[in-house]
Amino acid sequence: MIGLTNYAGVMESLMNSAEEKQPSSPLTNSWAKKQESSKSQKPNGVGGFVLVHAGAGYHSESKAKEYKHVCKRACQRAVDQLKAGALAVEAVAAALVELEDSPFTNAGMGSNLNLSGEIECDASIMDGKSLHFGAVGALSGIRNPVMVANRLLSEAQKGKLSAGRIPPCFLVGRGAHDWAVSHGIPPCPSDKMATKFSLSAYKRNKRKMELAEKMDTGHNQTKKRRQSSENGNGSGCLDTVGAVVVDLEGNVAAAVSSGGLAMKHPGRVGQAAHYGCGCWAENACNMNSYSTAVSTSGCGEHLIRTMLARECSAAMQSEDAHQALLEAMQNKFISSPILASEDRVLGGVIVLRCCRCVEAQPSQNFQGILVEFLWSHTTESMCVGYMSAQDSKAKL
Repeated sequence: MIGLTNYAGVMESLMNSAEEKQPSSPLTNSWAKKQESSKSQKPNGVGGFVLVHAGAGYHSESKAKEYKHVCKRACQRAVDQLKAGALAVEAVAAALVELEDSPFTNAGMGSNLNLSGEIECDASIMDGKSLHFGAVGALSGIRNPVMVANRLLSEAQKGKLSAGRIPPCFLVGRGAHDWAVSHGIPPCPSDKMATKFSLSAYKRNKRKMELAEKMDTGHNQTKKRRQSSENGNGSGCLDTVGAVVVDLEGNVAAAVSSGGLAMKHPGRVGQAAHYGCGCWAENACNMNSYSTAVSTSGCGEHLIRTMLARECSAAMQSEDAHQALLEAMQNKFISSPILASEDRVLGGVIVLRCCRCVEAQPSQNFQGILVEFLWSHTTESMCVGYMSAQDSKAKL
């Protein structure tokens, strides 16, 4: 079943919120939260929206408060940047740093450990204004992978390197680590990035694998190994984090960061680093009426093979965003022939789209941007939070 939530609002200098129930669709139970603009206030030159997620999967009740708190902090961090005049890409990076720093998320600090007991992270970021993209894969020894991805993006925007060389947009492994350090991003020993939660999970999963190795050989062993792997990498392990942002000027940006699947093979790179799979951001242009930004979470292999971020972005050019996302998730992901052999298709997305408001009688006091936020997931839950630059605190 698809879970989908829709939020729509007009971005101005001041917002008043109201909630309205929406009828449920055949595919999902859905609801909407709308924010109405207030025209009685003069624009103060400050605006923007941020939507963040702490992953699609299963979020245990024991950690529910922590997930909510980190989503609120990430929203606030991005809004602080927007209020200071930062562009969307800077604000979305700030939100991701907050999410990576939490020991409860599977990104940056506290990431899942791989088969060798090491942390290897993936992250990417995309700027809808320039369409530049930066990503790192299987990166070890850096506390905030999104900072490296963002630095790759910003360096690429400066143009060619000496002797006409093309600057990289995607680096992996040791090369990514060395590039980060050479560009002023401090290293962090991998053992300092592990937490009691990630170490405990690693030891638990390792015991499961060792027990599987001791089982009888033949068909039963193969079957039980497969079941153990599925249980170890079930929906509870898919808590990739991400964010989408629109700034006052209407620029959009998206980012995503992940520690990857538990007990993954060393060197494995998930959707969080792949172009068009982990995140997507694109300002409106002659071809597209809407600016769009998407960030995904779930089983990386499923998201890579379907390029879900870009597919959802393209779907948002339809008039009905709510229906378009439902159809994209169903046709491009759940029922995709590419994933026909999969027993369970696990994934989730947060989506933003916006366009300039056009009034019958234009006014200098009304220069709004119509913004819609939606999220959808096939997993048990998806923790999200959102906030406008005019809100006093984030909403969950």
